[in-house]
Amino acid sequence: MAAKQEQFSELHRKNMEAAMRLAQMSIENSQRMVALQVEVAKALFQDSVDNAKALASAKDPQQAVALRTQYTQDTAQKMIDTAREIAEIGNSSRTEFSRLMTEQLASGSKDMMEAFQSFFGALPGQNTGVVETMQKAMAQANKAFEQIAAASAGVFDAAKGKSKKK
Repeated sequence: MAAKQEQFSELHRKNMEAAMRLAQMSIENSQRMVALQVEVAKALFQDSVDNAKALASAKDPQQAVALRTQYTQDTAQKMIDTAREIAEIGNSSRTEFSRLMTEQLASGSKDMMEAFQSFFGALPGQNTGVVETMQKAMAQANKAFEQIAAASAGVFDAAKGKSKKK
């Protein structure tokens, strides 16, 4: 019985490690997003100050309109670039999350099946049907998750390709 407890404890430990990796990844991506937003805010503020100075020294209304137009275009381009960077951070996060989940599911299902086999093997009576059912269910769940992960990766790659063409 102690061996079974150790197996379940080890399975729990591995799941906790995976959860900690996902939490760390989430924290790091949040930090990247905040740093990007701070950088953009500083740049936009500085651009605004520079634009105000340039407008104050404009010689005629045409020059002022040209300066405002250029400032608006530059600001719009910075916002588009920032949105693209945020999307890339999100896409890389989703890809990494999918990879970690696939890895966890693959190793976790193997560990779980071993624990179930050990547990049901120690029970009186024939439990082969239960173990086989569990194995089939785990295999189907793994297959479904792999298909979802592959489809998600394909969608993200396609979306990433479209945004780079623009």
